[in-house]
Amino acid sequence: MPCCLVVSQDGSVGPTENASGDKPPSDGETLEMLWQFRAQLRQDSPELPETVTRLTAPDGSILYLVGTAHFSEDSKNDVTTTIRAVQPDVVVVELCQYRVSMLRMDENTLLREAKDINLEKVQQAIKQNGLMSGLMQILLLKVSAHITEQLGMAPGGEFREAYIEAGRVPFCKFHLGDRPIPVTLKRTIAALSLWQKARLAWGLCFLSDPISKEDVEKCKQKDLLEQTMSEMIGEFPALHQTIVAERDIYLTHKLRQATHCVESPSNGQKVPAVVVGVVGMGHVPGIERNWDMELNVQEIMTVAPPSQLSWMLRTVVKGVLMGMLGYACYRVGGGLGRTLLTLPAVQCLTPS
Repeated sequence: MPCCLVVSQDGSVGPTENASGDKPPSDGETLEMLWQFRAQLRQDSPELPETVTRLTAPDGSILYLVGTAHFSEDSKNDVTTTIRAVQPDVVVVELCQYRVSMLRMDENTLLREAKDINLEKVQQAIKQNGLMSGLMQILLLKVSAHITEQLGMAPGGEFREAYIEAGRVPFCKFHLGDRPIPVTLKRTIAALSLWQKARLAWGLCFLSDPISKEDVEKCKQKDLLEQTMSEMIGEFPALHQTIVAERDIYLTHKLRQATHCVESPSNGQKVPAVVVGVVGMGHVPGIERNWDMELNVQEIMTVAPPSQLSWMLRTVVKGVLMGMLGYACYRVGGGLGRTLLTLPAVQCLTPS
C-alpha cells in the first residue's frame, strides 16, 4: 500500500493520504515495510574488508567480526562498509558501561579529554577502582594520551562509527560486549607480582617512542600481531591472561548471546540473526578459538582478595603517605590541614 510523506507548514514530517485517497498504513504494516526494506538492502554474499571474519552459530545466525586498530581511520571505514553491507540485527562493540561515554562525545572533545589527565581524573579513577587499580588506569590513560598526541586522533573512532551506523539500520540493536574495566584492572593487579607491577609502571611512565599512522595500520596485520602477543606473553604472562585471554572469553560469550534468531515483526516467526562485532584485532584469534567451546564466564568475573603480604605493603604505603600528609598539615596549620583531609583523593589513602 503506497504512502506519502508531506512537510507541514510548521516543518514536521508525517504520513498522509496519498493522491488516490488510500489511508496511511497501520503500525504493523509500517514495521513490515521497514523489515522488507532492510532485507532488500542486505547483501547475501557481501564483499567485505579482509579484516572481517565470518562465524556461524548453531541456529544459522551469522557473526561478521570486524578486527580493528583503535586509532585507525581505515578501521572506521571497515566498520561502516560492513554494517551498510549486511544490515545487521545487532551490533556489539568492545566497550563496557564505564567507557560508553566516548560514544556520545565529538572528536574534538575526546581529543581534548584524552590529552588532559588532571587531578579530578586521578581522584575519579582511585574512587572507582581503588588505589592500585586506579593508578594503573591512570598509567594506561597516559599511554592513550601519548598515542593521541602523536597521531592527533581520538581513540575509539570505530566504536563511534558503529554506534552511528547502527542507528541508521531499521530494528538494529546496539550492545556493549566488554568486561567491566574495574574487574579487568583488579584482576590484573592481583595477578602481577610486586616486581612485575614495578616494571610495568616504569615502562608505562616513561613511554616516549614515536608512533605514526603507518605503525597503527600495521597492528591489523595478523603476523605482526602474533609476534607482539608472543613478546607480551614472554614478558608479562599474567598481563596477557587478564587483559587479552580473559576478555577474549567474555567477548565471545557476549557475541554468542547476541548471535541468536530474531523475531519478524509481522508474524513473530524466528529467523537467523545477522550480527556485526567490532573488536580490537588482538581479540579476533581468541574469539575464533573460543567460538565453539564451553566457556566459564563466572570464573573470570571474580576478584580474589589481596594476599596478606599485599595487604601489609599497601597498609605501610598508606601509613607513610598519611604520616607525610599529617606532618604537612601540622606545618601549614590546623584549619588548612582539616580542609586537605576532606579531599576525596586524600580520603582514598586512608586505611579501609
